[in-house]
Amino acid sequence: MGYVLDLRQKVGHQPLVVAGAAVIACNAADEILLVKRTDNQLWGLPAGSTEPGETVQQTAQRECREETGLTVGALELIDVFSGPQMHYVYPNGDVIDSVTTLYRGRIVGGTLKTTTNETSAAQFFARETLPSTLTPLTKWLLRDQ
Repeated sequence: MGYVLDLRQKVGHQPLVVAGAAVIACNAADEILLVKRTDNQLWGLPAGSTEPGETVQQTAQRECREETGLTVGALELIDVFSGPQMHYVYPNGDVIDSVTTLYRGRIVGGTLKTTTNETSAAQFFARETLPSTLTPLTKWLLRDQ
């Protein structure tokens, strides 16, 4: 179980401030890698919560690998996002205010896996053909990208 899930055992659905990272991972054609989440059936960037002792860069790379099977190389910092736009209520009632560090990186290896315990699909999309069913946080993170 992860750090945030361990906290949820103690605090239930109470709002948590959660540090995490997301990555705009692109292939050689400059298409963006998205995953379809199993909790809400919406598309989002590979992303997740930072574990104790982990840097946010490691979080971005780990989440991409765990959610897609692909390895992202060197990361370029885009920005750190927080505030009202980063408030999210999960379908199960858990509430977070996310502080998310967003990176950009290139895929350098691995084999694309389309399903995991958190995702039902993983796919590359051209910037002009991103799905309309993006998570609210993903819409906010990609608004200027």
